[in-house]
Amino acid sequence: MAGDPKLVWNPDNVRDVAESVGISSLNEEAVRALSQEVEYRVGQVIVEAMRFMYAGKRTVLGTQDISQALKVLDVEPLYGYESTRPLRFGEASLGPGQPLFYIEDEEVDFEKLINAPLPKVPRDMSFTAHWLAVEGVQPSIPQNPTTAEARANELVPKGPGANPALAALAGNDNVSIKPTVKQIVSQELILFFDKIRKAILDDNLDPEAVLYRKSAFESVRSDPGLQQLVPYFIQFVAEKVTHCLDNLFVLQQMMELDLALIENPTLFVDPYVANIVPPIITCLLGRKIGRDGADNMKEQYQLRDFAASLIEKITKKYHKSNQELQARITRTCLKYFLDPGRTLSEHYGAIRGIRSSGGVPAIVTLVLPNLKAYEVILVKAQNDRQNDEPFRMLLGTIIHAITSITTEAKDTEMTNGTNGNAAEASQVEEYLGTVIGSRIVALGNHKLNMAILESREKQ
Repeated sequence: MAGDPKLVWNPDNVRDVAESVGISSLNEEAVRALSQEVEYRVGQVIVEAMRFMYAGKRTVLGTQDISQALKVLDVEPLYGYESTRPLRFGEASLGPGQPLFYIEDEEVDFEKLINAPLPKVPRDMSFTAHWLAVEGVQPSIPQNPTTAEARANELVPKGPGANPALAALAGNDNVSIKPTVKQIVSQELILFFDKIRKAILDDNLDPEAVLYRKSAFESVRSDPGLQQLVPYFIQFVAEKVTHCLDNLFVLQQMMELDLALIENPTLFVDPYVANIVPPIITCLLGRKIGRDGADNMKEQYQLRDFAASLIEKITKKYHKSNQELQARITRTCLKYFLDPGRTLSEHYGAIRGIRSSGGVPAIVTLVLPNLKAYEVILVKAQNDRQNDEPFRMLLGTIIHAITSITTEAKDTEMTNGTNGNAAEASQVEEYLGTVIGSRIVALGNHKLNMAILESREKQ
């Protein structure tokens, strides 16, 4: 019929199949209907197979795609056409202009096949689980790549069109593509991060600006969805502390931001504690914090006190997840305390840091035994009239640290301005030195004196 669509499937194939099953005669209408049905079913299989091909990010349709498509269509799959080796097609001629292609069968030597050893019995299927990373740290287990393998993977060219062979020939085999922040953090969080930075760095004394800063810190302290911004806040603090050591306002704001991060109960800050501490140590032990001048001295010591309080909070909250943190901070502060080349302000920060990180045991074991030798620095500072305020602050924090070793400093008995008796007072002065010892004796705290002398015996 002229109006019927042209068939793609050859009707002769339908007649051949019919004859093979015993149907010798088929009318033209049945042959045409069967051919159209075969075309539809083959097209349906190809469409489903192409979906599997696209899902696998491939551009070549394979036999595995056809098998998966037959399974989806609830058709028994064809066996024997899945092979890792390429198929070899042979060509035979049935006459002029009628080539026939077929798959060449591999010739097998039965003698070799029979005498070949049997393959190993495959293992039963099993499932197991392992931690790829624990709290941001990848454990060293056989399932995870080693450090060398990870470094090698970083050197492999990345990207949808990357070709390692061509890159090696071009000399760019060590190029690695790292995603930018915008590919990791949502636009909303990026906007929030920019607003927080702008708010806390605004030094305007206008009440509205002050309220804006307080609201920014409160948002960081209480919002639950800021986990992705934690490393960026920490990096921001480190950069500002490094480049703004002469700006007390910026340093104070950065310490406030660290405090807000630590106090947020929904943030998991444990893996980042080692990066939070260095800027705080800088504000605690820095040689020059803020600009010179008597007007800024009070704010400088307030900043050191604030940094010491942050150290105390961090060591108490994260000492279990960072076991060496407390010891490292205490060693750093002790190194500054025992260095005579440091300024009185640095020594002040060192004493505050030792007390904040190590508590009473650190004062008893690290500070008290060294006060006798430290008296040389105190005497020199006492004779220098230019260091009256730093000397007074340093002396006050040392005495305050010593009195913290006992909690009953108020329940004392005064005996002619001495701690119990003259022998006890002389022993305290001999152990702590005249400058510190005389002031401790003047407190009239017998329990404190006994605690100091007992600590000397335990050394």
